[in-house]
Amino acid sequence: MPQPAIHVAGIRKAYGRTVAVDDVSFDVQPGEIFGLIGPNGAGKTTTMECVEGLRATDRGTIAVLGLDPGRDAVALQQRIGVQLQEAQLQKRIKVWEAVDFWASLYRTSVDGDRLLDQLGLTAKRDAWFMTLSGGQKQRLFIALALINDPELVFLDELTTGLDPQARRAIWDLVRGIRDRGKTVFLTTHLMEEAERLCDRIAIIDHGRIIASGLPRDLIAESSSSQTVSLSTSIPLDSEWLSGIPELEELGSANLTTTFRTPTPTRTIAAVMRVLEDRDVELLELHARKARLEDVFLALTGDRPPN
Repeated sequence: MPQPAIHVAGIRKAYGRTVAVDDVSFDVQPGEIFGLIGPNGAGKTTTMECVEGLRATDRGTIAVLGLDPGRDAVALQQRIGVQLQEAQLQKRIKVWEAVDFWASLYRTSVDGDRLLDQLGLTAKRDAWFMTLSGGQKQRLFIALALINDPELVFLDELTTGLDPQARRAIWDLVRGIRDRGKTVFLTTHLMEEAERLCDRIAIIDHGRIIASGLPRDLIAESSSSQTVSLSTSIPLDSEWLSGIPELEELGSANLTTTFRTPTPTRTIAAVMRVLEDRDVELLELHARKARLEDVFLALTGDRPPN
């Protein structure tokens, strides 16, 4: 096995009596997109900032590209790219000026104009930062994180607040970073983003890693059931469905009834017979396999991930 791009072992970080990160361990392999996900306040950003060397841990060890992010900060900064969650620039700095300034901070850098072209920002080269849309600003922050051609890129809540179209465009850019042989370590509270984008993930809650692995494996381990949702002409009485085997987690709200089942074809057929016997009209029916969001909610006790 190659040396991990990031090795984190037993780190702890507290602020007074508040423990933000408690005995966290994980590895990030070279050339993968690794996602750290969790509810608000779970310790995602603190963990990332410790790995980046922006915060000192109370205990534990961290190695990034074989270097200590605290002791070897100067050397490491030349090899990584960082996009911060609360990043901002001066309102009247132009896009090309920001790129040129960032490039001057490193010993070596890529061609800024070519990078802007790759990220679809050539037309905005002379625009002020304050005139950019949310998606354009995020593309610029990606450009600044890539200007030194880093081996490892950190992205903290990259697509928060973006519309679905802009979010998917950013996803394509991140995949492109990985496809060029880079390693990406990101945090996100968007389950769809983590499921579609990340090669591996770790779920953090109350400062501890509670699950990690490939998204599809975590989903398969969590549940083999499918979620079924149906809308009917009148509300369904739960007693009508109580005798149907393998029907789990039954819930209803107004005209919509939801349940989970490991045998969707057989269970749905049984439900349809109940509707027919009681002369209830089916308006809509949807069935879906378990998703990462289902795993997340099951592990974190239905706490919202934002």
